[in-house]
Amino acid sequence: VVQRMLSVVGVPSLVSSVWGYVDTTLRWCWIPSWLPSWCPTSQIQLQTAEDKMLRCVESTFSKQCVPISNGNRLWTLTFRSDRVKDKTPMVLLHGFGGGVGLWAQNLDALSQRRPVFALDLLGFGQSSRPLFSTDAQKAEDQFVESIEQWRAKVGLESMILLGHNLGGYLAVSYAIKYPGRVKHIMLVEPWGFPERPNTVEADRPIPVWIKALGAMFSPFNPLAGLRLVGPLGPTLVQTLRPDFKRKFCSMFNDNTVSEYIYHLNVQTPSGETAFKNMTVPYGWAKRPMLQRMDQLQPEIPITIIYGSRSSIDSNSGSTIKEMRPHSHVEIIV
Repeated sequence: VVQRMLSVVGVPSLVSSVWGYVDTTLRWCWIPSWLPSWCPTSQIQLQTAEDKMLRCVESTFSKQCVPISNGNRLWTLTFRSDRVKDKTPMVLLHGFGGGVGLWAQNLDALSQRRPVFALDLLGFGQSSRPLFSTDAQKAEDQFVESIEQWRAKVGLESMILLGHNLGGYLAVSYAIKYPGRVKHIMLVEPWGFPERPNTVEADRPIPVWIKALGAMFSPFNPLAGLRLVGPLGPTLVQTLRPDFKRKFCSMFNDNTVSEYIYHLNVQTPSGETAFKNMTVPYGWAKRPMLQRMDQLQPEIPITIIYGSRSSIDSNSGSTIKEMRPHSHVEIIV
């Protein structure tokens, strides 16, 4: 049980060094094998939660696990009616901590105009959760290569990439490496584009107690706390993020969304660990995408969408537009 708790917080390097001592110390304890898992979740519960998220989708779609390298699989929803089968398909890449179910409000509208594929990124949702490299560039490459292998397996010659948050970052990274496969990039509140500002502490000093907490929790994954509270996790999600319920109020009047979010993020922290390795303190990207926008082919159009109450700084969109004067860059706020 203790070893499982060390693993779920996302510090695998601590497990081997600490477990020997813990095992010796607690060997005398009798821990019944019938005790339930600390986190009330399972793969079946995640699948059930996703099914509930998708029950309001009216369009016909199929589900499949698409095999890629190293025995990994990417969970995929496919919307492809005969009426739009000849159009360039759109591929949806969710954000950090997300999954295909969070596109529920958009799937019907998007699939009316073209084929749509929504996949759980490697390490998230119902996709495989492998061990990622601790190196930021290599971890990013693992994400990108998994998308390319998925594309080849599904048989798409080209596609429109629509990425939210982390998915937007990976969409651009993919397009830089495989420009011939991308017809258009659509970024919805993309993460990871600006550099961490050097003036943060001068303009808005960070209290010492926050720095201390940051240092104390820096070895842990971003969502480790959700797993550590165990059976209190579902209530924690509902209490701290009531906005999830509000965003989907037209579809659900219960805790369907928060339950899905919970089950997505208390599984093995694979993609979550990769994301942590790609960040510096306070969530900035180690490899900011603005530094690489000059590597993106100018022929690829970009649409960037920000919500009116977005927590993502929209200045990156303006910067991209300035950096690509001869390319189509549209910003929607």
